[in-house]
Amino acid sequence: MNKAFTKESDNADDDDLQLPPIPVGGKNYMTPQGYAALRGELLDLIDVERPKIVDVVHWAASNGDRSENGDYIYGKKRLREIDRRIRFLTQRMEIAEIANPAVHHGNDQIFFGATVTYADEAGHERTVTITGIDEANSAKGEVSWISPLPALCSRRAQAIYSS
Repeated sequence: MNKAFTKESDNADDDDLQLPPIPVGGKNYMTPQGYAALRGELLDLIDVERPKIVDVVHWAASNGDRSENGDYIYGKKRLREIDRRIRFLTQRMEIAEIANPAVHHGNDQIFFGATVTYADEAGHERTVTITGIDEANSAKGEVSWISPLPALCSRRAQAIYSS
């Protein structure tokens, strides 16, 4: 298929992922577990995933006509996605500030990494853990430290620290 009829742009490699905003002058705070997870994903992409796709693309390219070779086309697209994710993870890890929440264990104030229970206006309680931007997962009850929720928690919450 002619490239003129595809939706992919010529500069698809330059479309870096949009980084979640960090407050001006702020740092990318992370828990040690969050940093380890990002590092693990980065190493897996570099050492396992990318070499597999490179082998597939190499094999597909050796088959001849690349214009209608699905393995080659998909492989090249997947390589761009992997390289984009590697750049993203590298940038985030370079600006990461690892904060150990255990330092504040037992404190009366709410700090980064704390697990807190708060109640809304109707009295419904919710428990959340305050984590880094890159590791927050709302399905697991985690919110990032820059979300508006920690400000609410600091006014009306009872801190319950996890170890």
